[in-house]
Amino acid sequence: MQLTHVAILPSPGLGHLIPLFELAKRLVVHHGIHVSFLVINTNEATTAQDQLLRSPTLPPGLEVVDLPLVDVSAITTDDITMLARLCVIAEESLKSLRSVLIGLALGKPNALVIDLFCTQAFQVCNDLSIPTYSFFTPSVTFLAFSLYLPTLDREVEGEFIDLPEPIAIPGCSPVRPGDLVDQVRNRKIDEYKWCLFHLSRLPLAAGIFLNSWEDLEPVSLKTIREHPFYLQIPTPPVYPIGPLIKQDEELTISDKEYLAWLDKQPPDSVLFVAHGSGGTLSSEQLTEMAWGLELSKQRFLWVIRTPRFLEKTQGVGMVVPSWAQQATVVRHPSTGGFLSHCGWNSSLDSVSNGVPMIAWPLYAEQKMNASLLTEEIGVAVKPVKGPGKKVIGREEINRVVRLVMESEEGKVMRHKVKQLGHSASRALETGGSSFDSLACVVKKWKGNQ
Repeated sequence: MQLTHVAILPSPGLGHLIPLFELAKRLVVHHGIHVSFLVINTNEATTAQDQLLRSPTLPPGLEVVDLPLVDVSAITTDDITMLARLCVIAEESLKSLRSVLIGLALGKPNALVIDLFCTQAFQVCNDLSIPTYSFFTPSVTFLAFSLYLPTLDREVEGEFIDLPEPIAIPGCSPVRPGDLVDQVRNRKIDEYKWCLFHLSRLPLAAGIFLNSWEDLEPVSLKTIREHPFYLQIPTPPVYPIGPLIKQDEELTISDKEYLAWLDKQPPDSVLFVAHGSGGTLSSEQLTEMAWGLELSKQRFLWVIRTPRFLEKTQGVGMVVPSWAQQATVVRHPSTGGFLSHCGWNSSLDSVSNGVPMIAWPLYAEQKMNASLLTEEIGVAVKPVKGPGKKVIGREEINRVVRLVMESEEGKVMRHKVKQLGHSASRALETGGSSFDSLACVVKKWKGNQ
């Protein structure tokens, strides 16, 4: 029987690489697919990326293929914004996609799965008669917004951020202008134009994979599948196949130090505080955070780039300079809360492991995620900035930490998120909703050989 061969193409950056790499591994291990994992290759490759992709424990049948090197300095400027930079790099790299797909060791793939910012691949694959699927890395709720954005762009004059009322997304909860994704707050900038370009091309996909599962966002899923607005776009079939989160992390000596400390703490007793690889807080906010954590009297593990609060917190908490293995910490039995920037990967880490959150969004679509997690799913609490304040004060930090870690309201939240964590595990098991959703597409691929 002929081997089914699928190529997967993520956008640059670990936030995109990790879930698509987990998809690649699941296809190989659970569904007998051979995967060519295509990597956008620049002269700025990171150690973390190399560790992820060059692990000696990769399953047979998963081949990492570097696209021709892109010289970032030749196509970007010093003042280019993060998303525009990512899109420019992807566009340059995809100029080689046709020759790479034709030249793969197993020949032309049966399908290509692309990330959100690689939609130039649609034309290439159309010419080669390769069905192309989109892997949507954010939430289902954000997909609903994304599918509505081209209509919003046509119908609204001026800036969305200036609208007097929340934006009514068909069939979904309205989005407050203040919660809008950063890249659509100014329609004149390149980031908005890139966003609109890529998001408006989602209907070109043969199907859209979602890093979510049936029980996590049932309303948004039902809306996209059944609401007349999405049917008339027309929206491609959607396949919730998550949660696809990082499973294995290589631990260093410095990792073992804080994990040994965690091992000594009671179950569900430690608040994990981390702001993501791209997150930073002002000096004033860091000071308030340190005081708030001390006032709460709760155990904590705080990942911080400038660990000058070590002496103040000695004994109660532990400060880790620069980096910690997030997936390993969140799934540790002692971790009982996660103060998170609410990136979707981090949110899935938390929910999948039954850990309630303090939502501290910083950039991208994180404010929308924070509202979803607090107001609709009910597994997070969001601190409130006082009137006229530039930062969230120590008393408010103390309040939300104690709420999550020791209050009755926190217990209700913990119970809800632990139920969702069990649901996430069941979804991925053989016969679970996410397993079957992916198996449905795999069956199509195998039938099209």
